[in-house]
Amino acid sequence: MPRELSPWSMFQAADAFVKAVMISLAFASLVTWTIFLAKLAELLLARRRLNAALGRIGRARSLVEAQSVLGKTRSVLAAFLAAAIGELRLSEGRLVESGVKERVASHFGEIAKTEARAVRRGMSILATVGSTAPFVGLFGTVWGIMNSFIGISKAQTTNLAVVAPGIAEALLATAIGLAAAIPAVIIYNFFNRRTRSYLDLVGRAAGSVGRLLSRDLDRAGGVMLARAAE
Repeated sequence: MPRELSPWSMFQAADAFVKAVMISLAFASLVTWTIFLAKLAELLLARRRLNAALGRIGRARSLVEAQSVLGKTRSVLAAFLAAAIGELRLSEGRLVESGVKERVASHFGEIAKTEARAVRRGMSILATVGSTAPFVGLFGTVWGIMNSFIGISKAQTTNLAVVAPGIAEALLATAIGLAAAIPAVIIYNFFNRRTRSYLDLVGRAAGSVGRLLSRDLDRAGGVMLARAAE
């Protein structure tokens, strides 16, 4: 039994199984904070890049001009532009406005889904830690208390000085489980909101490219009409 009821001394005196539970929960907490820092940087960078790209194409009159303005900038907006231009080139000579827009919208949907999967990467781990860590900690607590009662029966005493350390060691597992779960839930909800906000911005980018496509189609239709009149 530990001489003092500090967390470290209780951990050292705990059963091997309870120690394993505590270490796994501490590792889960470390993973949670790693994901927090990585995703915070990822979302900030992606949002800043997309906002900058939207600002740069704000005065563009066509898809080609917008792509030229962006240059080699890597963003979801560049993917939207490439998809729209590629579909226009494949449909050249047999332009049907509704058909082109439908096919481009299909491309946009696939790009948006890919981007959503990318920005949600790691969220499932946060959800898993937040939902399971308290139960893992509770399992370690139950195991530790069972061992404490076995020790009490062997010692044939109910002296509080003998009983308290073992129960405290067991309860430490629940405390670590809650310490891992609570931040995971808060971080998950935080990124859930930030992700939705970023995906709204992705939708805005798709709308901007869609308007440029519509202008290009109007110009192409006008040229075709002029040629037919001649």
